[in-house]
Amino acid sequence: MSTPSTNHPAPERLERRLGVGDAVVIGLGSMIGAGVFAAMAPAARAAGSGLLLGLALAAVVAYCNATSSARLAARYPESGGTYVYGRERLGPLWGYLAGWAFVVGKTASCAAMALTVGAYVWPAQEHAVAVAAVVALTAVNYAGVRKAAWLTRVVVAVVLAVLAAVVVACLTSGQAVGSHLDVGSDTTVRGVVQAAGLLFFAFAGYARIATLGEEVRDPRRTIPRAIPVALAITLVVYTAVAVAVLAVLGPAALAGSTAPLSDAVKAAGAGGLAPVVRVGAAVAALGSLLALILGVSRTTLAMARDHNLPHALSAVHPRFGVPHRAELLVGAVVAVVAATADVRGAIGFSSFGVLVYYAVANASAWTLGPEEGRPARVIPVVGLAGCLILAFALPAASVAAGAAVLVAGPAAYAVRWAVRGSDR
Repeated sequence: MSTPSTNHPAPERLERRLGVGDAVVIGLGSMIGAGVFAAMAPAARAAGSGLLLGLALAAVVAYCNATSSARLAARYPESGGTYVYGRERLGPLWGYLAGWAFVVGKTASCAAMALTVGAYVWPAQEHAVAVAAVVALTAVNYAGVRKAAWLTRVVVAVVLAVLAAVVVACLTSGQAVGSHLDVGSDTTVRGVVQAAGLLFFAFAGYARIATLGEEVRDPRRTIPRAIPVALAITLVVYTAVAVAVLAVLGPAALAGSTAPLSDAVKAAGAGGLAPVVRVGAAVAALGSLLALILGVSRTTLAMARDHNLPHALSAVHPRFGVPHRAELLVGAVVAVVAATADVRGAIGFSSFGVLVYYAVANASAWTLGPEEGRPARVIPVVGLAGCLILAFALPAASVAAGAAVLVAGPAAYAVRWAVRGSDR
């Protein structure tokens, strides 16, 4: 008599475990992260005294993208985000382009966040610390999305407390100068637009909520609520931090700073707070890295299901309910990049890829009908135009590198399908 097999096939779908609060926290963990510590100085170098104008422009584009993404996520509550929306609304090639742009851009973001952890925790061993952070957080994600959401909640609480301390210390000091907020003659339209593109790097985390569509309870109600709430909280926090730091340092000093929030509290006479800010920056980078690995692995899962990536990556762990092979692969790739890459330029490269990703999302939202929850027509139009303008206003090196990598993806896609067709 044969013994029944104890091997059970891995589930094909992910479990819906996340509520509105969990989804908002994951979005906040992605947006209120190292971006606010890292993107402020390069944006100030681009926009000068027009930094706040750049922040406002980035927020407008982010709002349009978030609205389009929320409506599409409610219509297609699956893992993969804009990869799925582009595929369903515009065709397989556009879906592939969105997925490729997201995976490439956010892999660069993962490496940048890991290197940020290393730079704040142990600058002399930046790459080693970065790799260790990637390994540790990949293990957390492997253990299940609920555990990742719980850890993200802790990270968000710590970072918000640190940022609140920075704002209070700066704005209550005698060093805050109101005239530093005035827009001066050093501001140009191109500079403001480029600053918006760089600051968009810090806003783009709401995509994590959409890419987790298959793991959210009641997604048609949860996702459209969670995305705007997370974005609104982030905008309030970023505006308060930008005003406080700019008021104390001024545009020129902010542009030349490598650690603007630490420099701001020192200039405000609260130097004892600087080590706390460094810890907060490291914790913020860890929170961003955690959510980024989560999002990239889910898009990898969706593309693998469609055989646009190796189908083996679509496996879901029978116990933990996560795409474990995709998570391990993403973690391995990010660890290699973090061990060898330079963080400089990563923000621009990542922003270019993610802006292309959201351009596809807005084009997809334009095709929704009224019965499908279509947003007001102006939203996807402004979102699409804004994404393209911000993408090509980024530093030339970022645009060139990003465009080259993005072209390579669809080229490989076309070759692959041509080979498949010839084999039939």
